[in-house]
Amino acid sequence: MKLGLLSWPAVPPDALLAVPLGATEQHGPHLPLGTDTVIAEALAARLAASVGGVVVAPALPYGSSGEHAGFAGTLSIGQVGLEVVVTELVRSADAFAGAVLISAHGGNAEPLARAVAALTREGRSVLAWSPSQACLPGTDAHAGRIETSLMLALAPDDVDPEAARAGNRRPLGELAAALRAGGVRSVSPNGVLGDPTGATAAEGRRLLDTMAADLIAAVEQWRASASGPAGDRTRRPSGGRR
Repeated sequence: MKLGLLSWPAVPPDALLAVPLGATEQHGPHLPLGTDTVIAEALAARLAASVGGVVVAPALPYGSSGEHAGFAGTLSIGQVGLEVVVTELVRSADAFAGAVLISAHGGNAEPLARAVAALTREGRSVLAWSPSQACLPGTDAHAGRIETSLMLALAPDDVDPEAARAGNRRPLGELAAALRAGGVRSVSPNGVLGDPTGATAAEGRRLLDTMAADLIAAVEQWRASASGPAGDRTRRPSGGRR
């Protein structure tokens, strides 16, 4: 059920609001700028199809993407901007039983965690979820095989396989200092952290199944927790795709 297509009387009482959080940023020469948003929307749709009483909000297509500055088309609202937007968005969602923030951009993690902490202190019901490190190994952090496979499964017409080239394939932990100092362009001229060659739609569908199952389980556990949905429910990834 999509919130943007409903009239206000049609919004189900006590529904759970799912908010896809994406980004508009470079994803190498072969993937669209909206890759993270497409993935977040797909996961939110799978959640709504599997868990009753979930309404999917329009996606937020901008995030904290400063590390991708210097690549044409990248737009960022920064960490402070994202924190404020998410905080005010959830505060405004009083008609809902709670909010699930589904982030498909690793750069959103820190401001999202701060927003959730503040909202939790206010007694609001909010869960933040991102794909786990198990799905996103550190050597394939951005626009590599994983995201390329996901996009081949979700929007194959928007992928240019002939333009796909490997970028910097060192583990993300080894690149962290350079990324903080100079952004992605300083370590990968083509914007890729990983290797997209060999990506397939079949692999993308398997990854989507894994991610969706993890999201659904996290939401169901959150809703069924003995203490109720309030409390610090931030699902913080241990790294992963930028």
